[in-house]
Amino acid sequence: MQLLIFYILAFGAVISALLMVTSKKPVSSAMSLIATMVFLAGLYVLLDAHLIAALQLIVYAGAIMVLFLFVIMLLNVDEKEGRMAGNTILLQFGAILAIGLVFIMMVSLVKSGGTLLVFGEGADQFGTTKAVGKLLFTEYLLPFEIASVLLLAAIVGAVILAKRRIDDPDQKERIIPGHKG
Repeated sequence: MQLLIFYILAFGAVISALLMVTSKKPVSSAMSLIATMVFLAGLYVLLDAHLIAALQLIVYAGAIMVLFLFVIMLLNVDEKEGRMAGNTILLQFGAILAIGLVFIMMVSLVKSGGTLLVFGEGADQFGTTKAVGKLLFTEYLLPFEIASVLLLAAIVGAVILAKRRIDDPDQKERIIPGHKG
């Protein structure tokens, strides 16, 4: 049963990743990336890494993808709407709904007593909050702090760029129609 679920999730991850790379529309690519992240979270559940699966969904499929969509909207990327555009959105919504149902099915399988494979002695601690925290603040402390500084620099840079764009008088007319500054 676990092997079948793995194949379903792996196939879904590969297909959604291919759709992400080959799509010409940025919003469709972002939606395919969300589907890929959900499939990867399902694979983490199969590995008994429930914390990492939850973080995958919350951080990547949630927060990072909202950021990507905001950037796409702020850049004013024009999408050419074809007559299939409405059907594509419905298909993507259905695919995401199906992914969610598969994820719920896997979680219920794990909680109902279906034991997953255990590899080695430390496998029972893999993916738990304690194990991730211990690794994050001991062995991987420097990369964690570097990522924190990079994120801080990105936030400061975004604020500076946004402020410069609003301070430019030529940009005010494009940002706020009818505004005379």
